[in-house]
Amino acid sequence: MYLRSTPRRNKDGSEVRYLQLAHNVWDPAAKRSKVQVVYNFGREDAASREALQRLVASVARHLDPGKARAAAAEGLEFTESRPLGGTWVLDALWGRLGIGPAMRRLLAGRRLDACAERVLFALTANRALAPSSKLAAARWASEDVLIAGLPATTDDACYRAMDRLLEVREQLEEEIFGKVSDLLGLEVDLLFFDTTSTYFETEEAGAPAGGEHGGPAGGEDAEDGRAAGFRAFGKSKDHRDDLPQIVIGMAVTRDGIPVRVWCWPGNTADPALIRQVKDDMRHWSLSRVVWVADRGFTSAENRRYLRKGGNHYIIGEKLRSGSAEAQAALSRQGRYKDVAGNLKVKEVRIAEDERFVICHNPEGAERDAAIRARLIAQLKELIDGSDKLGRDKRAELRGVISTKPGLNRYLRTTPGGLLRIDASRAKAEENLDGKYLLRTSDPKMTSEDIALGYKQLLQVERGWRDMKQVIDLRPVYHRKEERIRAHVILCWLALLLARIAENACGDTWPNLRRDLGRIAVGAFTGPAGTFRQRTQITPAQAGILAKLAIDPPPKIYQLTPAPPDQRKHLA
Repeated sequence: MYLRSTPRRNKDGSEVRYLQLAHNVWDPAAKRSKVQVVYNFGREDAASREALQRLVASVARHLDPGKARAAAAEGLEFTESRPLGGTWVLDALWGRLGIGPAMRRLLAGRRLDACAERVLFALTANRALAPSSKLAAARWASEDVLIAGLPATTDDACYRAMDRLLEVREQLEEEIFGKVSDLLGLEVDLLFFDTTSTYFETEEAGAPAGGEHGGPAGGEDAEDGRAAGFRAFGKSKDHRDDLPQIVIGMAVTRDGIPVRVWCWPGNTADPALIRQVKDDMRHWSLSRVVWVADRGFTSAENRRYLRKGGNHYIIGEKLRSGSAEAQAALSRQGRYKDVAGNLKVKEVRIAEDERFVICHNPEGAERDAAIRARLIAQLKELIDGSDKLGRDKRAELRGVISTKPGLNRYLRTTPGGLLRIDASRAKAEENLDGKYLLRTSDPKMTSEDIALGYKQLLQVERGWRDMKQVIDLRPVYHRKEERIRAHVILCWLALLLARIAENACGDTWPNLRRDLGRIAVGAFTGPAGTFRQRTQITPAQAGILAKLAIDPPPKIYQLTPAPPDQRKHLA
């Protein structure tokens, strides 16, 4: 006897398979063997597999335990084992958030193979689980893990899918945001925005060319005013000004959920970017939004722009900028109110249409004082005995110190060219220890909420850190602008899925993916066919799945009977 799987096609074109217990009997008239069905298990689904398990257990009870194990393993060969837990969870979240259905609908009718959505999921899962190049990602999806609906893929299929992803990105981003907002009940009253840069391991910038959806390459927002390619030299936030880069922006909710990303040429300056971001999101289902941004976006034009449509802003102000607002805020007297153990706030009135809040962090003040004392001690050690040096040697020492901003801040030169500690500058800095200044246009928020809202801007910084260190945004293996943009979108999707899992489980994604990666599926091949069986679910893994409301993978993950002609000897 043997088990066979027979297909049946429905009127709608879908195919259903049925499991049957059968054996071959000899037909003397036809002079050939015929298949005789002993029992129908029904459709090849979970219920059928449970029935098979009960049958096997029932047969095994009538055998010697040792012989039962030998019979079960007779002819079986353990061929491979692949991790399943990570891709299983990410795929469940991918479907729950509507990303898969939205992609399939938006990509329908395009000259693309039917599994394009599966390929894009595989590339996203690769960023979240085992970041690598697209060539390595294709091998990873084909040979190293199990992905439902994608037995194998190629690097060419990956590149084609990435090109099509860029064509539907705007509609896709809006649909994902709407679905995520409904499912998770996201609070988008505060929307945090910040930028970072990522560099390329090449000394050659891209050729000048017009960009799209992220501003022109170069243009009026370029830092140096010169046209450049998408990969361009600019002010690096990774301290790699010697390498070409791109600028990336991200909008994040107060829960840390990244709702959208943008890309700009590497020489684009920060101040004008938030205006484009606001324009890009004006058609989304957002009502009243308070934009929260860092000090790089505090220009008057930006502030006017963010107030359009009844929105407001909370933006950091540079205390050391010497602006009239900063000096006026610091000169006002008043008591600080305790907000948290390490945060005090004081509101000061300077303008009619804006409110200013001075925040003071006592722990930060101690840290700033210790850093200043160390810098002054280091500077004193450098300039001690410099009075005995000649004018040229002192000038040379002065030039060396000028390349170190931390030390140069506390250095002054006397009219006679002597080097001294600037005590007045040190005293002025002491007044700024642990303080930062916020300005907002919102007339209703309390000073405590303003300070706590700005403090949550750390969620964006955490997002950048995870994007670069967990999702491995860099190194980028692409040259073309379109592929670079698609790569950033895939990283954003991976971060979105990871952050949702983190919020639900209360743990970091590296910890979650390590536990989930231990859920594996082993493949066994024998005369009757091939089946895949997963490992036992541990309590820790069961806890993760329960918090995410995701069912565990079936114990018998896949069952593929051998063709009848290969099973005749089992009859």
